[in-house]
Amino acid sequence: MTPTDPRRPQVAARASDVWRVYGTGEAQVVALRGVTAEFERGAFTAIMGPSGSGKSTLMHCLAGLDTVTRGEVFVGDTKVTGLNDSGLTKLRRDKIGFIFQQFNLLPTLSAQENILLPLSIAGRKPDPAWYDTVIDTVGLRDRLSHRPAQLSGGQQQRVACARALVARPEVIFADEPTGNLDSRAGAEVLNFLRNSVREHGQTIVMVTHDPVAASHADRVVFLADGQLVSELFDPTPETVLDTMKRLDVLVEAAR
Repeated sequence: MTPTDPRRPQVAARASDVWRVYGTGEAQVVALRGVTAEFERGAFTAIMGPSGSGKSTLMHCLAGLDTVTRGEVFVGDTKVTGLNDSGLTKLRRDKIGFIFQQFNLLPTLSAQENILLPLSIAGRKPDPAWYDTVIDTVGLRDRLSHRPAQLSGGQQQRVACARALVARPEVIFADEPTGNLDSRAGAEVLNFLRNSVREHGQTIVMVTHDPVAASHADRVVFLADGQLVSELFDPTPETVLDTMKRLDVLVEAAR
């Protein structure tokens, strides 16, 4: 297919020959080594790898939370690399949603106020129909007046998911979104993320260490030693785990 072929999947975010190096001399750490990857619009992609593999660094570079040492990063048609502080703020406000392991909810605000906070800061009002869709999707209509302390961990993370979705960003970056949840609450959040992709066309890029969480994705990309070494489509917990076991071999092959 040519780049102008209408059948070609649209790309929500991409990294092109991205390097991220911290420190100098003997203290130098190479977190990313020439990573090139595309993340399709309307798809759920998981990024996996052992500790220190560069998976969170890659996500932070894609989201404009960290700068690249070399290479280029794009979100949609926007070149993230080289944006000044105001440009990065606008990008994160208008085009990106975030879900973190720590729910990052303000304890003095209700669930509804937390969900609407990014729009309030931006001086925007929610689309009423889309807001209702998001609230029904996360199943929290009867909890909107509750503060975070009155909600379970799973409910708090669903509030965080709704907050990320309500502005209709081009892409949502999720960093270990089930890391602080028990298996049942984690499954609820993952099913919600899965449904937001299938039913509403959302784009999600999720960093995780959990093969079960990764199996909810359409595709899994694997990093090791700062390099992209493999990928899986239509993953299962078993195929993800098998690939993780072979990462050392894959790193040697990449070299």
